[in-house]
Amino acid sequence: MTQWKRTTSAAARNLGRNAILCGVTALLPLILGPVTAGYQGIASPLGWLLLLAFGLIVVAMTIHLLFDALLFRLASSHETEAAGLAAIDDVLSRMRLRTPDAAPRGLDRRIAGSRRIVWRQRFVLAVCLVLFAILLLDATDGQRLC
Repeated sequence: MTQWKRTTSAAARNLGRNAILCGVTALLPLILGPVTAGYQGIASPLGWLLLLAFGLIVVAMTIHLLFDALLFRLASSHETEAAGLAAIDDVLSRMRLRTPDAAPRGLDRRIAGSRRIVWRQRFVLAVCLVLFAILLLDATDGQRLC
């Protein structure tokens, strides 16, 4: 196995793991929010709508990262780096997601772009979890849940 295949496979594996972990973590406050608010009702409708919006943004980024992971797996299935990256560009152009460039981007730039999405996803997830904690404290009036 060549170095670029190892790099591409590792990128696909790491993107998939991160996407699933962050996606599940974002869904937990959306599922547990109404349950943990209790019979007293929800704290603030605007707060819960914000929580829903941030949670759905994280889920959308999860889908994007899973798609990127599949594209990297596609690239690693080819014999050469040029063929693998050309396959990615071909898939994206057939899906009309990106127009073909005169000078295709290298593997390092593609991985760096996916890493930027990962960090944005983590930031939005952190905002979602902090907002959930604030809404949970507000809904319980500082009382213990147990």
